[in-house]
Amino acid sequence: MNDRLVTVTADEAHARIDKFISDNIDGVSRSFAARLIADGNVSINGRQVSKSASVKCGDEITVVIPPPEVLTAEPENIHLEILYEDDDLLVVNKPKGMVVHPAVGNTSGTLVNALMYHCGGRLSGINGVLRPGIVHRIDKNTSGLLVVAKNDTAHNGLAAQIKAHSMTREYLSVVCGRFKDIEGTVDAPIGRNPADRLKMAVTASNSKNAVTHYRVIEQYRDYAYLRLRLETGRTHQIRVHMAYIGHPVLGDDVYGKPFKGIDGQCLHAYRLGFIHPVTYEYMEWQSELPQYFLNVLEKVGNAT
Repeated sequence: MNDRLVTVTADEAHARIDKFISDNIDGVSRSFAARLIADGNVSINGRQVSKSASVKCGDEITVVIPPPEVLTAEPENIHLEILYEDDDLLVVNKPKGMVVHPAVGNTSGTLVNALMYHCGGRLSGINGVLRPGIVHRIDKNTSGLLVVAKNDTAHNGLAAQIKAHSMTREYLSVVCGRFKDIEGTVDAPIGRNPADRLKMAVTASNSKNAVTHYRVIEQYRDYAYLRLRLETGRTHQIRVHMAYIGHPVLGDDVYGKPFKGIDGQCLHAYRLGFIHPVTYEYMEWQSELPQYFLNVLEKVGNAT
């Protein structure tokens, strides 16, 4: 354990406790501070508080920072929806709410845990012990198709296609607002948000080029149903680009706002295609819309 004691100055009075902690303790982000508060590791003048509490001049803030977790990935018998499998790779349909690989706060129940059980350890090791077989990722609350490599030859071949932007990756999404034009392209670089390192943003600083093509499938009164194609594959790319043009993904509680009835963004990776890295045959799959997505379409459609 690592205890920190900080006294609030007059200039810092009235700040929220999570912001005060992130501003005064190196290496502690605001979200990490909120997690410390939720876990009971923060007190003001000896009393535990909620993250919405504010500080006063002279308050003594005690922060207990627990030792970092030692992360491992263990096989777990978790159901997988497998659309295709051979000796070199498999294509899975990831459900909404499943994390792709273990990380702090999500050490079990991930896609990797399920893959390790299903494949019996036969996964590529290029991305290390916490991400075996993982060639590309989708967010926890994004559902849909992923390809997983069983060996390094397959992994390298698939990764090369991603780098060359030749892998087919298309998504379906419901976003906020109506569009004037039926289709368009967002070409804007993405990097870490300078104001919040846990978020991505369109920025010219330390960024990489990012291109997203979209087409409107249907317009509703306050929303639009889109098909999107990734030309590049940056972290949170669709979510960042849609928010950037004023049409955040419905339910996105990071780049937009929550939507009653679903947890997280309404975004589904529905089409995946690539050249098989061993047989050199082009292969493609489509995933049916999951029930949560159908429920959202019905809800926004009934609002017209």
